[in-house]
Amino acid sequence: MGRYVIRRLLQMIPVFIGATFLIFVMVYALGDPVAAFFGDRAPDPATAAQIRHQYGLDQPLWRQYVDYMGNIFTGDFGTAFNGQPVTELMKSAFPVTLRLTLVAIFFEIVIGITLGVVTGMRRGRPVDTSVLLMTLVVISIPVFVLGYVLQYVIAVQWGIGEPSVSPEAPLNELILPGIVLALVSLAYVTRLTRTSIAENTRADYVRTAVAKGLPRRRVILRHLLRNSLIPVITFIGTDIGGLMGGAIVTERIFNIQGVGYQLYQGILRHNSATVVGFVTILVIVFLLANLLVDLLYAVLDPRIRYA
Repeated sequence: MGRYVIRRLLQMIPVFIGATFLIFVMVYALGDPVAAFFGDRAPDPATAAQIRHQYGLDQPLWRQYVDYMGNIFTGDFGTAFNGQPVTELMKSAFPVTLRLTLVAIFFEIVIGITLGVVTGMRRGRPVDTSVLLMTLVVISIPVFVLGYVLQYVIAVQWGIGEPSVSPEAPLNELILPGIVLALVSLAYVTRLTRTSIAENTRADYVRTAVAKGLPRRRVILRHLLRNSLIPVITFIGTDIGGLMGGAIVTERIFNIQGVGYQLYQGILRHNSATVVGFVTILVIVFLLANLLVDLLYAVLDPRIRYA
C-alpha cells in the first residue's frame, strides 16, 4: 500500500504541472490583463509598462510560469490588481465553498445511493420508472433554471430557508443551495447505483449468499452494496472538484461569496492572479480526491490489492 501511494503521488506531479501550465497559458496568453484593468480608457504607456513590470507581465510567458510555481510553494499566489493578496481571498472563499460542497456531497450520497438501491432492487416496477423519469428531468434542465425555480418556490413562496446567503454562510442557510448544487450529480449517482445494483443482483456471489440463508439486509449491505459502490465512489470522487469549481452558478443565484463568486469576479475583471490561484487549488483538490477514491477501492472490495 505504501509503495502504491508513493507511486500515485509521483504520478500526480506531471499532471499538476501540465494542468497548471495550461491554465496559466489560457489566462495570461489569451488577453491583456493590464488593458482590461483600465477598461474602455486607453492606459498611459508609461503607467501600463510600470504595472506590467510590477506584476512580472513583461517577462516571457515561460518565465512568468516558473516564477509563479516557485512562489506558490512558499504560499504566495500573487496579488490582485486591487492590492489584496490572493491568499486572503482564498481564506475567506474556500471555507464557504467547502461547507457548500460538503452539504451537496451529503445529499448526493444519502439520497442518490438510497434511491439507486431502491430502484435497482425493484427494476421495472413503477417506483423504478418514476425515479428514472425524475432523474432524467433533473439532468435535462439547466442548473440555473432549477436554482431560480427552487429559490422562488421554497424560499420565497413557502418561506422555508433564505433566498440569499449571508456573508458568514452558516450551515442552515447552505441547505437549499447545497440541494441545488447536488441535484444533477444526485441524479447521476441514482442512475449509476441503480444500474450497478441491478447487474450485481444476478451475480453468483449474491445467489450463493441467498442460498446459504443469509438475511436479506445482510446480503444487500455486506455483499451487494459494497461491490456495487465501486463505480459510484469513482464518480463521487471525481465530482468533488467539479462541484467546487462548478459552484459559480449556484453561488451567483444565492449570493454566496465563495470560490465561484471569486472566480466570476476574477474573470469579469480580468484579474489573472485570482483566476489562476483559485483554479490551481481546485486542481490539487481534484488530484487528492482521486487518490482517496483509489485507496477506498480496497476497503469496498477486498479482492483489490495494491502492489
